[in-house]
Amino acid sequence: MRKFAKFLIWTAIIVGAIIGIARLTAIRWWTVPQNDPLLGASITPSVSPGDTILLWRLSAPGFGDLVLCPDPTDPNEVVIGRIVGESNDTIRVQGQDIWVNGSPMRTERACTDRTFKTEDPNSGNQVEQFCDEEDLGGHLHMRGNITAGRSQSSQLITEQKVAEGKVFLVSDNRLYPFDSRRFGQVDRATCKETVFFRLTGANGFSDVKHRLTFIH
Repeated sequence: MRKFAKFLIWTAIIVGAIIGIARLTAIRWWTVPQNDPLLGASITPSVSPGDTILLWRLSAPGFGDLVLCPDPTDPNEVVIGRIVGESNDTIRVQGQDIWVNGSPMRTERACTDRTFKTEDPNSGNQVEQFCDEEDLGGHLHMRGNITAGRSQSSQLITEQKVAEGKVFLVSDNRLYPFDSRRFGQVDRATCKETVFFRLTGANGFSDVKHRLTFIH
């Protein structure tokens, strides 16, 4: 019994040390705030308010990655967006569609769950949207489509060249964007963390659908 107890103690110490080292060097976990309606809407359907996610910090994020960066307008806040443009790229965003250096990014297929609901950050009402999967240089990820009756959003056009040392971020939810169209291009050096895994959803570990899932 003593040997088994000693084994458990040493196992706990070793596991704790591994987790501690990993947290200092490679990963950290973070819970998406539920009191920031615009941020919360902009990251759906890939991530949702209340999710506890893992952030990869050991290597620099690249094109197509979903990243967490300091807000360029307020360093005490954060933004989450997908890198769609790097130094000297020409980016065009029209509604839900993206062109990089003149090439359109492809839409592959509808998501497994074809629709999802998002809280409108202005009214607080639940809005149903369509979900499809977009291919960004081999990164297949979910995208919140603009719904019927929102044609005005689809006419908004942004086109610009990405400056040296900058990245252009676009929100996965194209109806409620909180990205470089709002706060400008972001210093690449400040975007050090890639969103890659969800530990639990807002309802905790009992939410089977949203726990222990990779985020692309």
